Amino acid sequence: MATVLIADDEPVIVELVRFTLEHPSVRLLEARNGLEALQVAREHLPDLIFLDVHMPGLTGMEVCQRLRRDPRLAGACIVMLTAAGQESARLLARTAGADEYLTKPFSPLRLLEIVRSLLPGGPTWLPR
Repeated sequence: MATVLIADDEPVIVELVRFTLEHPSVRLLEARNGLEALQVAREHLPDLIFLDVHMPGLTGMEVCQRLRRDPRLAGACIVMLTAAGQESARLLARTAGADEYLTKPFSPLRLLEIVRSLLPGGPTWLPR
């Protein structure tokens, strides 16, 4: 079973990701701000984390950096979610330790492609 954390302060985005990934073989966790995301990640050790760049408390970039410094979470796959599509924002995300960068609004199909690429041995329900 794959564990996925969705950290975003926009309920519509959380619901879109949840709806796209919902399946008995996927455990979905949610956080509404950066501090909660850090707490949930440390408690549940997710395989994949979706982080909104602009969240209350800690930003997604700050959360990403802290997760990468935690030996128990350093190997988790991290996808930054943001409305900023500039190359400079992508570079900042990579520097912070993100594996992927997904620009809002995004296609559920693109979301599934990213999940498949980051969790190749993960959920078998994902269409190929």
